[in-house]
Formats: sequence, structure tokens, C-alpha cells
Amino acid sequence: MTATSGLGSPQLASPDLLRSVFRRHAAGVAVITARGAAGPVGFTATSLSSVSAEPPLLSFGIGTGASSWPVISEAEHIGVHILGEHQRELAATFARSGADRFGAPTGWRSGPEEVPVLDDVLAWLVCRVVARVPAGDHRVVLAEVVVGDPSGAGRPLLYHQGRFNGLRD
Repeated sequence: MTATSGLGSPQLASPDLLRSVFRRHAAGVAVITARGAAGPVGFTATSLSSVSAEPPLLSFGIGTGASSWPVISEAEHIGVHILGEHQRELAATFARSGADRFGAPTGWRSGPEEVPVLDDVLAWLVCRVVARVPAGDHRVVLAEVVVGDPSGAGRPLLYHQGRFNGLRD
């Protein structure tokens, strides 16, 4: 018996294969923010992962061609925001190239370490960047948690099959 029994034909590795497989992987939706000299930046991320409990570390990926990368590449601190299913539009705004991500109706404030903190999220963290690891056309950012708030109400927003979704019971 093979792992591909009853499935289609295996494909050689390619960017399209990776994208196709990960479209089937449901992932939580986060927005990463940072403060730059010209103002706040941010982007939607589905690559957020817990790395270590002691010390408390997390990671996320960002493309080196992303508009937020120049600020993230130099930021000492970043914000991590876990979005609720009521925030599909916010996730889409931070995912859209050229969008005014911090203009109305986005609610936010300057938080600890002057990191932009978004309003009405399920949870947020401010983290100190400890490493930026080259990974192909991306960088994996490792960050240590400094402060946060896990007390937001609601259910998480998920990304699956190219769309933002809520959990189903």
C-alpha cells in the first residue's frame, strides 16, 4: 500500500504544487504589524507558528518582495494579531497590495514599543525580533514575546482553499 493509493498522479516539486497542497491546509489568520519611519506597516500571515515556550518564541514567514519587508527587515519589535471570524474584511485589507491598511475603518493604536496594535482582535502580542532566517524568496522571522493580551472574544478566522472562513461545528 502506498500513501498515494486512490489519489491522482504525483507531481514533481514546483511552486504550483506547493500552493495547491497548502490551499488544502486550513490555517489561522494573523496580521503582523511594525512601525517604520514613514508610519505603520502590516500584512496578513497564515504562516504564524509557536516555536518555543521557554523562552516564548514564535515564527512567521514574509516574502522579501512584500511591501512590508523593508520595515520588518529592520524592526526591533513587531505586533502579532490573531483575527476573529468577524474580521474577514480586515484580513483582506492587510492582504491586498496597495491598500490603505491603517486608514478607516481599521481601528488601531500605538502600543508597547510603539508597535501598531489592532483593535477588536482575539489576541495580540508585541514581540522582540531575534532572527531573520533566509528561506528561498522569504525570510522566517523568529520573535520573542514581550507582552500581549489573549482576552478578545469570538472564534478564530481561518484561511482555506483561497478564502477566509470561520469554524464549523
